[in-house]
Amino acid sequence: MSREFDTDAVHGGSARIDLTSAFVFEDADHARREFADPRSGRVYGRWNNPGVRAFETHVARLEGAEDAVATASGMAAISGLLGAFLDVGDHVIAPLSVYAETAKVLRERFARFGVETSFVDLRDLDAFDAARRERTRVIWCETPANPRLAIYDIAALAKRKGDALLVVDGTFATPYHQRALELGADAVVHSATKSLGGHGDAIGGVVLGARSLCEKVHDDAVRAGGAVMSPWVAFLVSRGLQTLALRMQRASDNALELARRLEAHPRVERVWYPGLPSHPDHELATRQMQRGYGAMLAFELVGGLDAGRDAYDRLKLVTRSVSLGDNRTLVTHPASTTHASMPAEQRAAAGIGEGLFRISVGIEHVEDLWKDIDAALAAT
Repeated sequence: MSREFDTDAVHGGSARIDLTSAFVFEDADHARREFADPRSGRVYGRWNNPGVRAFETHVARLEGAEDAVATASGMAAISGLLGAFLDVGDHVIAPLSVYAETAKVLRERFARFGVETSFVDLRDLDAFDAARRERTRVIWCETPANPRLAIYDIAALAKRKGDALLVVDGTFATPYHQRALELGADAVVHSATKSLGGHGDAIGGVVLGARSLCEKVHDDAVRAGGAVMSPWVAFLVSRGLQTLALRMQRASDNALELARRLEAHPRVERVWYPGLPSHPDHELATRQMQRGYGAMLAFELVGGLDAGRDAYDRLKLVTRSVSLGDNRTLVTHPASTTHASMPAEQRAAAGIGEGLFRISVGIEHVEDLWKDIDAALAAT
């Protein structure tokens, strides 16, 4: 029976905790049956856990995926997926504007094993076509992109991907605002640490897609690689999924209102939020996303680095933190934190200025958030 997203969020899975490292078999035949199904069988905690499997089923339903595989963190999901499908001599295309740790994994870790990555502006489809090679195996697409909320056309990339695997990091959007598999992506990854969990108290990741894809990632990253999500984390994130629709709608509404006010503020040079008509990808975001534009926004202050540091220190209600997707509103300065590991020239090419702020908007009352931000900007 088809149900609305909000209902599936509440009823799509059963949160449970099975704290055991190994399961007991009744007899030899029972042991044989459990070993025959490493994804659902109860054999060993590194192979599978009923609570973790319940979370995988729950999030797969929300994403519209055939299957899902949970991992120990968002980076474990990213590295595990890449490691499962890349070999020596393979090539990856990734966007200029991308989470810095993802860029670092591609630029440094996989490069050591003979995998080359081309970082291009995925909004420029001609540049994308020019970057493709015979051994392009993975196309990495993060949309909305960290930190300036660039939007990439998933459907257009899917038409051009050929035999390559199109992977979308949908952490910023969540399944509530974007279902990339329906637009032609082969796989979706989320940092479950962020909005899926929503409470800032659990670290995990998830890969979603066809069952065969998820089984390969599970075998490589979880069963062999050991990137296991704990049953307790699976319980916490499953609890978060139940309120995902409510939290994302409130946070998205708050973000749009703050973006409008920031755009009119004399101390703000530029605002990036896909819901604003001034955003260069607004029309694409309106087509590609649903129920709003998400909880993330970015803005550049007049005065650059010094003004940014001053305003950052003056915030009282907004929490200074590098994460996102919490119930609380969080602010970070990418140039000195989340993207500090990215080479300066790549930061410049991605438009990550010294005075750029990234805000993960929470579910507080928007007027209280605005009073805090406005006061910090006014005193700068």
